Order: sequence, then C-alpha cells, then structure tokens
Amino acid sequence: MTVIILGLGNPGPRYQLTRHNIGFRVVDKLSAVLNIPLYQARYHAYYGQGQVDGRQVVLAKPLTYMNGSGLAAAALCQAFGVSPDRLLTVFDDLDLPPGAIRLRPRGGSGGHNGLKSLIFHLATEEFPRLRLGIGRPDVPSLAAYVLEAFLPEEACQMEEVLELAAEAALMFVREGIEAAMNRFNMKK
Repeated sequence: MTVIILGLGNPGPRYQLTRHNIGFRVVDKLSAVLNIPLYQARYHAYYGQGQVDGRQVVLAKPLTYMNGSGLAAAALCQAFGVSPDRLLTVFDDLDLPPGAIRLRPRGGSGGHNGLKSLIFHLATEEFPRLRLGIGRPDVPSLAAYVLEAFLPEEACQMEEVLELAAEAALMFVREGIEAAMNRFNMKK
C-alpha cells in the first residue's frame, strides 16, 4: 500500500528558505533520512520513491507553485493509485504559533491557497494534513510575511520543528494518522 508525503511550497532558490516552504523542507529532510532522492520530475512535481518498513512511500514537492499544488496532488494520486486518505500534505500554518505542529485527518482550507487547490483538484477535504506553525504577526502583508526567510532567532526553532515533523510523517506512514496525532499533537 503506497503512501504519498507531499510538501507544499514554491520551487526555486528564491523561495527555498521562506516560511511558505517549510513543507518542502520537511520532504527534503525525509529524502535525506530515508535516502530517497527527489530527482524525478513528472506529475507536476519532483518526486522519489522508496520503502519504509516494507511500505511504498512517495516523497514529492509540487513544481506548480503553492496556488497550483492540487494539480500535483491529483496527478500523483492517480499515477500511484493512492486515495486521498493516504496523501499526507505538509504545509505552513499562520494560525499555529511558531514551532507548533498539528496533524489532522481532514478539514477545510483555513484560507491557505495551497489547500484550496488540493481540495479543488482532489474534490474532497478528506486528506490528512501536517500543519507547521509560523505564527500570524500583525504586519501589513501576510503574503510578504510568508515569502520571507525565517529570522535568525526562529531558524534554530525551525530545525527542531523539521525533525519533529519528519518523525510525525514517518509515524503516519508506519501507524496511520490517529497514532501520529496521539503522539505529536501534544508536543510543541
């Protein structure tokens, strides 16, 4: 049974270390830990395949930019015969404090354009999510905020978050969303 872990973000070096790309960074961490290179470009994404405890895993990062992430999600699900409930989507969340992670089995978009695209292209809200808090500051432009790099004092905390998020994603692969929620939704 194949599982897809889809990190949301924007392709290219300009966006690499931005808040909006933390989903990409979790997939990059998993790629390194699991030795699954993301060198294949197809299905509107960079992706790679491997095994985790005998389970087939696809790691992917859309090439469509955030607002078109659903194109990649739908194409990958179709190509690998994966139902949306086995597609873990990893993304930044303004509504969680920096450093917090939350797993959910389903839900709405919460105003996140990447999730809006997934919901549209998958025609369902029934897919698990791994939300990574980046906070909602009182700034003139949230769009500019999410496209900025983490401040130096945030960067260390985000490294810990990347580790924790990678562990949570692996638990999802091994034991499912409920087990991952029970373990990781308590942590900060």
